[in-house]
Amino acid sequence: MEENAREIVWIKAARKTFSKFPMAAQDRINTALRIAAVGQKSDIAKPMKGMGSGVFEIALAYRSDAFRTIYAVNIGDRLIVVHAFQKKSKSGIKTPKAEVDLVRDRISRLKRS
Repeated sequence: MEENAREIVWIKAARKTFSKFPMAAQDRINTALRIAAVGQKSDIAKPMKGMGSGVFEIALAYRSDAFRTIYAVNIGDRLIVVHAFQKKSKSGIKTPKAEVDLVRDRISRLKRS
């Protein structure tokens, strides 16, 4: 990791889900996280709508599946991976409401602690 990079910290549940992603998908997402840790944005990352500034969603299409990893850079001086999931819905690219609510709740708890 580069000297000026933020530390990447995982919420335990996000790490557990992420570890079940295919290895090639994990590699691509980890690369995107390292890019974010040095203050840049990967081509597979975008601001997450409705979360305010500093919350990003990595969206990776891999084979016929879709994998998502959400991270926040607006909580302290670390990059915090808040959530990871495999998107099941075949209807559109929108992140499911239950996933958005979970991210919102986790970020809220992190900001309070």
